Amino acid sequence: MQFVLMIYQGSTPLPGTEAWSSLPEHEQKAVYADYAALHELEGLTSGLPLGLADKAKTVRVQDGRTRTSDGPFVGGDGVVGGYCIVEADDIGAAVDVAARIPAARLGGAIEVRPAETYW
Repeated sequence: MQFVLMIYQGSTPLPGTEAWSSLPEHEQKAVYADYAALHELEGLTSGLPLGLADKAKTVRVQDGRTRTSDGPFVGGDGVVGGYCIVEADDIGAAVDVAARIPAARLGGAIEVRPAETYW
């Protein structure tokens, strides 16, 4: 089965920010190493790189007119910062992979959702 792992950054420190700079060097290296190890997992496909949420536009159509607003659909802690697809036998195995994503331990969360066809 395929599962989509949506990475919610939450308060996870991002490289190039003051919060990242405040992490000890060994923790920064561990984050990079953990992501590198994930990319080596058989059955894991990384998603396209997502830009920062402050560069997003949210689109709605109301009364036949397209309306846009600056920023993400949800507030900062609820923004999807990235995603990947994993082949796993069941959702438990997909959760095991999700738990290895550094954002899960650094202030974010990972949503695991089965990929399904609706039509």
